[in-house]
Amino acid sequence: MSVVRAPQWHRSSRWKETIQPYTRPRTLTMLVLGFSSGLPFLLVGNTLGYWLRDEGTTLAAIGFLSWVGIAYSLKFLWAPIIDRVRAPFFGRLGRRRGWMALAQIVIGAALIVMSMIGTSSGLVLLGAAALVVAFASATQDIVIDAWRIESAASGEELGLLSSAYQFGYRVALIATDAIILVAANHLGWRPSYAAYGLLMAIGLAATIFAAEPAKADAVIEAKTEAAPFTSLRGLYDAIVGPFVAFFRVHGWLALLMLAAISLYRLPDFLMGPMANPLYHDIGLSKDVVGSVRGTIGLIASFAGIAVGGFWALRFGFMSALIVGGVLQAIAVASFALLPHTGANMPIFVGVMAADNFGISFAGVALVSYMSSLTTLGYTATQYALLSSTYAWAGKILKGFSGAIVEGLSASHGLMDAYAIFFVCAGLIGIPAILLFLLLSARQRGERQSTA
Repeated sequence: MSVVRAPQWHRSSRWKETIQPYTRPRTLTMLVLGFSSGLPFLLVGNTLGYWLRDEGTTLAAIGFLSWVGIAYSLKFLWAPIIDRVRAPFFGRLGRRRGWMALAQIVIGAALIVMSMIGTSSGLVLLGAAALVVAFASATQDIVIDAWRIESAASGEELGLLSSAYQFGYRVALIATDAIILVAANHLGWRPSYAAYGLLMAIGLAATIFAAEPAKADAVIEAKTEAAPFTSLRGLYDAIVGPFVAFFRVHGWLALLMLAAISLYRLPDFLMGPMANPLYHDIGLSKDVVGSVRGTIGLIASFAGIAVGGFWALRFGFMSALIVGGVLQAIAVASFALLPHTGANMPIFVGVMAADNFGISFAGVALVSYMSSLTTLGYTATQYALLSSTYAWAGKILKGFSGAIVEGLSASHGLMDAYAIFFVCAGLIGIPAILLFLLLSARQRGERQSTA
C-alpha cells in the first residue's frame, strides 16, 4: 500500500501559519521589552547577593539588603500618576513609551553607578544605588505591563504577548543569573554590572520603535478631559477609581483573589536570596553555575513558559495556577538536595532544570491570570495593584532569609540549615494552592448555576 503524503506547499503553509503570530512586530517588541523588564530584577536581588557573598558579606546583611526590592511591591502607589500624567522630557513619545524611556535610562545609569561604587565604599551607598534601580525598574514594569495589556487586540493576542513577555523576561533572568557569573569570574563584578547597565539600551531601542496603544490612550485622554488629574474628581478617579472598578466587577471574591495572588510566589521569593550563597558555600564555581543555568536552565525555562502558556489556554487559568503552584513548591524544596550532595553535577543539573521549569510555568500562569482581571482605562494601576499584591509579602519575608539560615545553623550546622530552609520555603506555597482550588470550585459552581 502506498502512502499519500501531503503536498510540500501545504505543510509549508501550515508551518508559516503556526509561526506567523510570533513574528508580528508587536510580539517581537514585547519580547525585547520583556528582556528589558527582567534585566534589572536580579541585579538588585539574588545576583547582588552573590557579589556580596564573594566580598565576604554576612548572610543576614545580604538578606536585609534584598529589601530594596520592596519597591516592586509598592508600585501601585505611584501607578495612578503613570496612568494619567505624561513623563517629563519624554512626553512626546506617548503616555506609555515616554515613561518606558525615562525609566530605562535611569536604570542603565544607576547600574553603572553601582559598578563605580562597588562594595569598597560601604553597603549604604551601594544599597542606595540599588534602590534607585529597583524604583526605576518597578516604574518600567508598570508601563510595560500596561502596554502589553492595552496593545492586545483580543484575549488570544494577550496570551501571546504575555508568553512573549515571559520569554524575554526569562532570557534576561538567565543573563543576570548565569552569564553574568561567567563574566564576573573573568572580568570582575564591577565591569560586569557596567556592561549590563549599557544593555538597557536594547530596551530603549524597542521603546522608540514600539507603537503607542491608541485605543487605551483615547480612553485615558477622555477621562483626563472630563476630570483633569489635578482636580479633586480627577484625583479620586485616578487613585480610587481603579480599586472601585476592580471590586465592582469581582465582588467579595476580589479579596480571595488578592489573598491567593499574594501568597502564590512566596516560595520563589523566600528562597531567592539564599540560592547563590548556597552555591558559593558548597564550592560550585561561578563558571559551573553560569554554564548550567545558561544551557539547561534556559531550555527548561522556555519549556516551562511554553507548557504553562499552552496549559492556561487549553485548560484555563485556574488549572494552570494550581499545577504551577505544585511544580513551584516541588522545585524550591528540591534545593534541599544540594547542601549534602555538594558539586554532584547530575543532581545540580536536575535541580536547575526543575527550578527553571516550575518557576516559568507558574510565572506565565500568574501573569496571564492577572492580565485578564484588568479594566481598560485603569490598566496600569490595576495591574500594578495585582503585581504588587503578589510581591509584597515575599519581598518582606525574604529579607529575613539570611537570618533564618544563620539562626538554624547555630543548632543544626550550615548545610542542614540550608536544607531545612529550602524545604520550608517549598511548603509555604501550599496555602496559595488551596485558595486557588477554592476559587476554581467557586467558578465551577457559578457556571453550573447559570447553565
